[in-house]
Amino acid sequence: MPRIVQHPERTLWVQAYVPEAIRGLYTTLRHFLRGLLKYETLPTIPYPDIKPPIPDSYRSKHRLLKRADGSPRCVACGMCAAACPARCIRVEAGESPDGLVEKRAISFEIDHLVCVFCGLCVEACPADAIRMDTEKTSFVHDSRQKFLTDMGNLLK
Repeated sequence: MPRIVQHPERTLWVQAYVPEAIRGLYTTLRHFLRGLLKYETLPTIPYPDIKPPIPDSYRSKHRLLKRADGSPRCVACGMCAAACPARCIRVEAGESPDGLVEKRAISFEIDHLVCVFCGLCVEACPADAIRMDTEKTSFVHDSRQKFLTDMGNLLK
């Protein structure tokens, strides 16, 4: 059984559309003047000057941690690259001069154009060498090659 919907009667005032258009322009003008004359009352944050608070659990740009002697903590096990669903991490292993560590990472690259910032690489790392806590929420470059971050930039 169909349901019958009662519509209000279309009066001349509703059919004219002009009063509603004027009411919409009034609302727009009111918001414009509020932003122009009382800027501090707007519910916005002036972004470049004041950064919004970032939660501790936010996954931002990657970084590699260092040991006490300044060398990277990464042992080049490749578990971060294996756990990455986007396959954006490349690790190359080599012999370590330190006798306590079997191998070390010769090169470590992350392609941030491919990365989905899921955080699985951080969870998979057994040496706790990679983290995503730099609080860099946006980074802009002028070429695709600059989004390929190497070990030197990750250690900074």
